[in-house]
Amino acid sequence: MTRTTPPRPLDVEALFPEVAAYRRKTVRLHPRGGNPGTGESSLGGPLLWPRSLAWPHCTDDHPRTAFAPPRAAGALPLVPVLQLYAREVPELPFPAGADVLQVLWCPFDHAAGYVPRPELYWRDSSASDGESLTPPRPDGAGDDYLPAPCVLHPERVVEYPNWDLPDDVAEALEERFEQVEEETGWSYWSHLSVAGGVKAGGYPTWTQDPCWPDCTGCGGRMDHLLTVNSAEFDGESWRTWLPTEDTPASGTIWDLPYEDRTLIQRPPGLMLGDMGGIYLFVCLRCPDRPYAYHSDCS
Repeated sequence: MTRTTPPRPLDVEALFPEVAAYRRKTVRLHPRGGNPGTGESSLGGPLLWPRSLAWPHCTDDHPRTAFAPPRAAGALPLVPVLQLYAREVPELPFPAGADVLQVLWCPFDHAAGYVPRPELYWRDSSASDGESLTPPRPDGAGDDYLPAPCVLHPERVVEYPNWDLPDDVAEALEERFEQVEEETGWSYWSHLSVAGGVKAGGYPTWTQDPCWPDCTGCGGRMDHLLTVNSAEFDGESWRTWLPTEDTPASGTIWDLPYEDRTLIQRPPGLMLGDMGGIYLFVCLRCPDRPYAYHSDCS
């Protein structure tokens, strides 16, 4: 089943022409519980991993939090998070010769952000020499950091900056934003700007001040590659970002039983901090494609 974000309830650029210059397209991935195979794009599903390559492990020191590995656990196997094929998400900046992006992470807190630490791999799927064995689940890993297998339903939508809207533009528009919300009930910040959920490209779905990393190689600001959020929408944004296919007959998502709502709002079962997200960035200027990540939560 496809997933279709409803059209914005207002003409954003007609009301706020100042934001038109900052328009971007994002690919909402809309993960939903399923049984993906290695040849499919997925979240938390099996990866098309070359049999000749050892499965990656984490040997970092971990802070002693509620999401720490057992003491003396040794090297910890990473777990699959995302696999994205170019045929389904061609908007990703695939390097020459690569057609699949794989994201794995260590499912324990790390000192940087107290969230899992991701690793990125760009691959040529035709060069794979077979499917990998199912990686072992790291001892002591909690469900909050272990995504349930999900199939994806990529959808292209337009979004406008939220936290990334330049200060001078935001200040100039503040009164109009408030007036429109008072007259229509629609908030630019919650309903008209940035899409939530798991997505490729566009703007990070910050819940705190933006933190764009600079490349340690060339010094330039990195580009947003992926956002992995705890939820596809929150208690306010669902009114415009809930897909049509998932909207209950009553029109109100909160009328659904908790279990049914969770399958729509949080199908991978992730909880990154307090409904937070992890944002992945890449430098497109450097040939070795360095990457970085940042996380925040409410």
